[in-house]
Amino acid sequence: MPRERLSHIGICVSDLARSVEFYRDLLGFREVSRLEISGKETERLLGLEDVELEAVYLERDGTRIELLHFPRPGETAGETPRPMNRPGLTHLSLRTEDLEATLERLETAGIAALRETYIERPEFEASAVFVSDPDGTRIELVQSPGDLALLPGQAPGTPQKR
Repeated sequence: MPRERLSHIGICVSDLARSVEFYRDLLGFREVSRLEISGKETERLLGLEDVELEAVYLERDGTRIELLHFPRPGETAGETPRPMNRPGLTHLSLRTEDLEATLERLETAGIAALRETYIERPEFEASAVFVSDPDGTRIELVQSPGDLALLPGQAPGTPQKR
């Protein structure tokens, strides 16, 4: 089997600068690359006619996201925040050591916290809540003790269930 690995996760955005500021300045991603492409090959790959694409690649914790902005033909608006049961990418999840401090920082910056989604799971010593990026993509913030590389509720040394 050929060697494969995750390259990036693409997120279409309506305002590239605003979204870069959100992911970089508020969520701690760092910019790693920018790209502007158009032409017949791009049209064929993306399935769009007369397309111009601006993309910014950001990285955090070894995961890369690609913010895609289409000056031409533009974006197709949808319901925000994006419903969890719409097929496709539902959310990104980030661990935080202090959920309330993170929420306060985001709300001070004008980011919509979906406070009605806030839960506490005492059996995992965990809490979680969703916020929305500027275009309604859900970002799950999870506070859980221990190693931030582990899944919430996963004990050190315990393999992840497959």
